[in-house]
Amino acid sequence: MTDFVTIAIPKGRILQESVALFKKIGIDCEELLADTRKLIFENPVQKMRYMIVRATDVPTYVEYGCADLGIVGKDTLMEQDKDLYEPLDLKFGYCRMMVAEPVGLARDDDPSSWSNIRIATKYPNVTEKYFSAKGIQVELIKLYGSIELAPLVGLSERIVDLVSTGETLKQNGLVEVETIAEITTRLIVNRASLKTKHQRITEIIQGLEQHV
Repeated sequence: MTDFVTIAIPKGRILQESVALFKKIGIDCEELLADTRKLIFENPVQKMRYMIVRATDVPTYVEYGCADLGIVGKDTLMEQDKDLYEPLDLKFGYCRMMVAEPVGLARDDDPSSWSNIRIATKYPNVTEKYFSAKGIQVELIKLYGSIELAPLVGLSERIVDLVSTGETLKQNGLVEVETIAEITTRLIVNRASLKTKHQRITEIIQGLEQHV
């Protein structure tokens, strides 16, 4: 099985877009979209293997060499800061990582005067780094679910989260204050695999490059 190229892909929208993109370069992985609980799929003809994993686990599987390639959002890569090669921006899954706060607070708020603030987020590492660079002290509260709830119940004054259309913020009385980063989906590669399977991986990267 060492001659197989293994790709780790998360479920959901990224999976659908990835399958469509791979199809453009002649890699058939439609089977991944089937309604099944299978986590590993193999295509012996093309010598490809696919692992369906949680988005937050993709960099770990790639870093440790369980997968040669991975497809994951830039937000996850920024937060985890793994030792990986990131050759390609796949240009889909666009959103923004934002600082947001309640409308009432925003009316008289001046971000340039922030000195010590409390923030709820799924991205404590990115958030801490961002505010540290601005000389602002932050108390971080790590959450895993609906971040918008935190200011509504007094858990935090502000949040850092991903925003796509902004509709969820609006419905919960929050407004965007600052953009930390623009996020898209990236192709990542295990550094050792790039050497041991150089030709095949380079062909995949170059093929994808022509379609993004």
